Amino acid sequence: MNSRRDFIKRTSIAGAGLAFAPNISFGFNPFKGEKLKLAFIGVGLRGTNHLNNAIRRNDTEITAICDIDSDRVDIALKLLEKDGRKKPQVFGKNEMDYLNLLASKEVDAVIISTPWLWHTKMAVAAMEAGKFTGVEVSASQTIEECWDLVNTHERTGTHMMLLENVNFRRDVMAVLNMVKQDVFGELLHFRCGYQHDLRGVKFNDGNSAYGPGVEFGDKGISESKWRTKHSVFRNADTYPTHGVGPIAAMCDINRGNRFGTITSHATKAVGLHKYVVDKGGESHPNTKVKFKQGDIITSTIETANQETIIITHDTNSPRPYSLGFRVQGVNGLWEVDGNRIYVEGKSEPHHWDDATEWIKKYDHPVWKEYEAKATGAGHGGMDYFVMQSFVEAAMANVAPPIDAYDAAAWSAITPLSEISIENNGEPQEFPDFTRGQWIARKPYDWMTTHYGK
Repeated sequence: MNSRRDFIKRTSIAGAGLAFAPNISFGFNPFKGEKLKLAFIGVGLRGTNHLNNAIRRNDTEITAICDIDSDRVDIALKLLEKDGRKKPQVFGKNEMDYLNLLASKEVDAVIISTPWLWHTKMAVAAMEAGKFTGVEVSASQTIEECWDLVNTHERTGTHMMLLENVNFRRDVMAVLNMVKQDVFGELLHFRCGYQHDLRGVKFNDGNSAYGPGVEFGDKGISESKWRTKHSVFRNADTYPTHGVGPIAAMCDINRGNRFGTITSHATKAVGLHKYVVDKGGESHPNTKVKFKQGDIITSTIETANQETIIITHDTNSPRPYSLGFRVQGVNGLWEVDGNRIYVEGKSEPHHWDDATEWIKKYDHPVWKEYEAKATGAGHGGMDYFVMQSFVEAAMANVAPPIDAYDAAAWSAITPLSEISIENNGEPQEFPDFTRGQWIARKPYDWMTTHYGK
């Protein structure tokens, strides 16, 4: 076996099976001296962040980029030139030019960072082209799209990774360590969400990257061009994975456990209208827009192992940022808000402990080892671990820690919450995207497998 391409050709036949038995060590590279030929579809703000992290590595070669925004392409090319990198092929003549990128033999893996509605179709096309695929969150918008990801992975044997960075956040991984070491005992209940004032992102006046204008769609720039439309047309938790991803890892979703049912409710939709009035005045045309998305969406999931998970989506009102994590078992609980923890027999009865020392004590081994490399990678360093995990899995052609089944299950929250809200909170059943294999699949060992021992 002389080349990485030969390896991928020989292992692709067994690709679907590998999804159920990931085995990779952090820092492992079976193709010493070779580089991963990496392409980027979408080099907006998020895509450029991924590009920067790829540039920081010496085991990647950026061979192609694609974006229909020529200004963003120019920014990407200047970053590569500044680093002394070879100019990649550029695609972006039209919205479908990404297919020409995927046809290139000079691409082994691709990272997709485009507006949400493109994620599944691009990920499916990438897997069909045999490219190890990374896709930004959320992966899918409909149940059909969720199945498209799973079916394409199984049919082609090509792996995909959902690039959920919060799973790699330092405090989250420390708490995951606590869970695996049974600090909280048998798990009972979780809370999480995406609570982030995005009114300045959803609207824009075309003069700056974020607000304070009240335009969106064709008149907006950056995310306001596309993200705000989801609030106009959908009443759903449209962005669930930052919260539920870490919780899913803690309670072994798709690996001995799975999501069972979800019930969702929405408040009235008034926050975005008020923002338009406050910033643009009563006479602004966008005051006539009817926003469908409730300002606060609350969903409750029951798992097969009878834990409950409360997920909150809250982006249309003034508030500080929080993912609202709570992890609770029979021996105690941790809450991110207030940085507090209570462990029976360790904490003073009926009094919270400051969680700082607990987080330090259970700091994840990879954060201790790779902290220096993670510095400056974005989002407090967790973006380094996303790229590291993706590149290593792609180089070895094995299932990543967040695979097609996870992408489908986590993303399904959006359409299922929408249906539940439409039906007055009626419970909705999650499809079993593993087709029963969740019973046999082993929990992903975040402590030893993939990250080294």
